Amino acid sequence: MAHGVYRLRGGLPPDHLDLRATWLQLAPDPPAWERTPEEGVVSHRSAAALYKLGHLPADVHEFTLPERKQSRRPDLRLHRGRLSDTDWTTVDGLPVTRPRRIAFDLLSAREDPGAVGHIVAEALRANHDDPTALARALSGPAGRFGLRREDGPALLRWLLDLAAAPERNHWLSQTHDMGIGTSQS
Repeated sequence: MAHGVYRLRGGLPPDHLDLRATWLQLAPDPPAWERTPEEGVVSHRSAAALYKLGHLPADVHEFTLPERKQSRRPDLRLHRGRLSDTDWTTVDGLPVTRPRRIAFDLLSAREDPGAVGHIVAEALRANHDDPTALARALSGPAGRFGLRREDGPALLRWLLDLAAAPERNHWLSQTHDMGIGTSQS
């Protein structure tokens, strides 16, 4: 499948073969079932594609690792960052960041907020995450978008407005217990 990665005949073909092979190449020594997030977690556009969220092309495989690592592969982008246990989960046998972290990462990478809004709305619609966790994760970048610093619910509201999500008010009502006052729009 890739340098040092082999697929045995007879098994069902797993989804995302190229992404899976790239993940295996990141840390060739430990078996897949013994890996931890330190060996790489699918993130950014690749994570959104794995969840089937949004419409951003995932033509480059993106992973987050705690330590700096380099690769010569042109189809690989490595991000350095620490992930808490609540930032990631397992999807189709791969470690992948949760939608709350995907939104944070994409906004931090200066992706189009409208595209991120669609990812957020689709994640909420599919119950891949909850509005309160998303609002908390979005509190960090809120100030960059002209909102009050640490006002994650306001950033969540804006992203859902950009996505024209009809469920917006229902989802936002779940964030009121965060102790952060948001302006109504």
